[in-house]
Amino acid sequence: MMNKICVSIFLILISISAFAQKYKVAGKVTDEKGDALPGASIVERGTNNGTITDANGIYTLDVGYNNATLVVTFVGYNSVVREIEGKGTQNFTLENATLLNQVTVVGSRNMNRSSTDTPAPVDVINIAEITSKQGQLDVNQLLQFAAPSFNSNRQTGSDGADHVDPASLRGLGPDQTLVLINGKRRHQSSLVNIFGTRGRGNTGTDLNAIPAAAIERIEVLRDGAAAQYGSDAIAGVINIVLKENVNQLTANANAGIYMASYRADGKSFDGLNYNANVNYGLKLGKRGFLNMTGDYNSRAHTNRADTHPEDEIVRREYGDPKVENMAFYYNAMIPVWRNVQLYSFGGINKRKGDAYAWTRSKDDKRNIESIYPNGFDPIIGSDIDDQAVTGGVRGVWKNWSIDASNTYGFNKFDFSVRNSLNRSLGSDSRTSFEAGGFQLGQNVSNLNLTRFYKNVFQGLNVAFGGEYRTERYKIFEGERPSYYNYDPRYEGGSQGFPGFGPYNVVNESRSNVGGYLDLEADLTKSLLVDVAGRFENYSDFGSTVNGKVGFRYKLSDQYAVRGSVSTGFRAPSLAQKYFNSTFTNFVNGQAVEVLLAGNNSEVTKVLGIPQLKQETSENASFGITMNPVSGFSVTVDGYYVKVKDRVVLTGQFSDEDKDIGNLLKSLRVGEAQFFTNALSSTTSYGIDVIVAHSTALGKGRLSSTLAANFNHMELGKINTSPKLAGKEDKYFSERERHFVLASAPPSKINLTLDYTVDKLSFMLRGIRFGEISLINWNYGEEKNAATGEKYSRAEYTDLYRPKVQLDLTVSYKFTKNISASIGGSNILNTYPDMQSPLTTESGGAWDPVQMGSNGAFFFTRLGFKF
Repeated sequence: MMNKICVSIFLILISISAFAQKYKVAGKVTDEKGDALPGASIVERGTNNGTITDANGIYTLDVGYNNATLVVTFVGYNSVVREIEGKGTQNFTLENATLLNQVTVVGSRNMNRSSTDTPAPVDVINIAEITSKQGQLDVNQLLQFAAPSFNSNRQTGSDGADHVDPASLRGLGPDQTLVLINGKRRHQSSLVNIFGTRGRGNTGTDLNAIPAAAIERIEVLRDGAAAQYGSDAIAGVINIVLKENVNQLTANANAGIYMASYRADGKSFDGLNYNANVNYGLKLGKRGFLNMTGDYNSRAHTNRADTHPEDEIVRREYGDPKVENMAFYYNAMIPVWRNVQLYSFGGINKRKGDAYAWTRSKDDKRNIESIYPNGFDPIIGSDIDDQAVTGGVRGVWKNWSIDASNTYGFNKFDFSVRNSLNRSLGSDSRTSFEAGGFQLGQNVSNLNLTRFYKNVFQGLNVAFGGEYRTERYKIFEGERPSYYNYDPRYEGGSQGFPGFGPYNVVNESRSNVGGYLDLEADLTKSLLVDVAGRFENYSDFGSTVNGKVGFRYKLSDQYAVRGSVSTGFRAPSLAQKYFNSTFTNFVNGQAVEVLLAGNNSEVTKVLGIPQLKQETSENASFGITMNPVSGFSVTVDGYYVKVKDRVVLTGQFSDEDKDIGNLLKSLRVGEAQFFTNALSSTTSYGIDVIVAHSTALGKGRLSSTLAANFNHMELGKINTSPKLAGKEDKYFSERERHFVLASAPPSKINLTLDYTVDKLSFMLRGIRFGEISLINWNYGEEKNAATGEKYSRAEYTDLYRPKVQLDLTVSYKFTKNISASIGGSNILNTYPDMQSPLTTESGGAWDPVQMGSNGAFFFTRLGFKF
């Protein structure tokens, strides 16, 4: 049925495009001396419609309407933005800018290449535009509903993952996507996800530490790019480009609230979100700038726990954590002389969070009734400090563009626990604890050189450079009552989240050095070829060499095919190598103490677990781009990614195991799990489809976008150590495999209709999430103790059928300086299919899948620009 709908929409858009208005523009692009600039890029702003100049600097372009805005760029020259004002002849003279105001587009190191000309698919998302028309306030949620290949769901009851949303690209791991800021590597979070349904065993980058108000656009490269950008770029690259505008003050005030369902107290609304931000740019000298952003965001708890009154209560508080987020970011550049400029950018983010752990009932043996007569719900608090700063110099020397920079990033995650107790202290126990935490520091120095030879072939771009990176990871202990057991008859440590003790403390570092070469040539006017290679050497696991070959062939001015093949790699994070803790897990309501052992611990050595090694990948993609008429474009890109030796978190091995139990008992370990390269391979393949159309309609203009991702993943065999052979289902069970497979729905389809007339605009968007299945806690358990009958597959599988979310926003510009929006996300109050809280991973009626479990969200926004 859905396929028929998509085909129907596609045919309708094609029909509409036949009547689209066209306006022909032609001209010449030259430098200050009057010499032609072949290969200059001319793009109609706000569309994928563009072209490049020929050998004589001549271009022709059909645009959507007679007051369209053209953006002209060429490597080493200032970009020019001009509204054509009904004039069919538009000549452009570009000033030699020596890297000033250059447009960064990932996927190509040729700086005069637009996103429509790259050999790999790149989504360019205008943040100012989408923030004015949707209710989401943080970067993860903005991308979740704007980019079909991107997936992120808020976790609940998942310890640290409640405070840092894990995200994935094309269904791969959160740590298999590289994040850049202004083209420079961003540090990861110090958190490694242990619980939750998404990103288990993975580290990732905290995108929400970067305020949306500071961002001009986000570029999403949907292709393996480790050979170009280094480790982590297996699934692709997300490049966040900060604002550069000057002499303009922009401020926004946003507020929204959820329509509450399934609350025991009968409240109609909860989860109040509000945000205030301000952005201002100062001009430094003639061509320099300093752009600054301040941002404050707050969201309150939601609660969706009252779903199955007849069942035993697992969690009395199930929903979003409470979060308070404050950030300051800046972006600056100043020319020091004609061909050289200094630049710097970075910022600080401070976040405090409160997340509910699982309920301890009144008669729970972990409760002390004199302290909590009705039981208690521990609150896991977070104090997150995230900082980053980049400084560099770039310029031109003998036609070589040179860029040298240094970036330092730091992330610290400090845990606290409230509304809790240490059972082993008895009735004298305190109720709040400082539980310790972890931190990661990363320093990256790099040098990049680029030169464009316009007279070699039809243009040759040469880029090469090197990078030196150091990282340091620490675990620091909490106060003694948060981890210590004062009475071995009872469970020790703080309830909800036991603190880190002196035996958990870690202080480890590593370094790596890398170099790359990237050649991109227009061999003919129709054929572009890109070849890249990269060498890296890590101090802790050795060297790796990877390569990439891509092409783009223009069948005509309207049609082109593109593709690439590459190899990739991802070095295991320091957190995956050294994280260790002792925590309480819950299986069928019973508490079990588990040791998560570091990769170099005595436990892993005794069990023969090998040292972690790099993940490697093989990537391939092929696609077609079509611009049959002005204002209408189609891109279809298929992809294949095979990841070998994927790092995962294993299941838990007990000292009751007949084969290895005595080994664990000799180390006084009751249960243990660890990180290892357990998955021999994961194979992902799929297709991305984007159809964009813009046309005049009545007195206004209608823009339509159909964007879809269809994907499938297959998991290979399990790699075990010899001592654990035959225990594959415990090593990495079917339940854990389903968590990996559910990293993204098998399909995600986004249809957006945006109509603007005069000062009024309407945005209607429908998002369809495909079916997801997860394995619940009934897996492997006995249904009938007398007969030994176990639960069937249907009984241990939670099925989340396809669902559609509908969003609607109405915006109005009162003046050129003041605007307002009002709208709703998920206005039909759609939820995933309800499951039993007794058996889900989250302890609620829904795991974090599809559109999440908060229901309808209604919001308003006021925008000011002076």
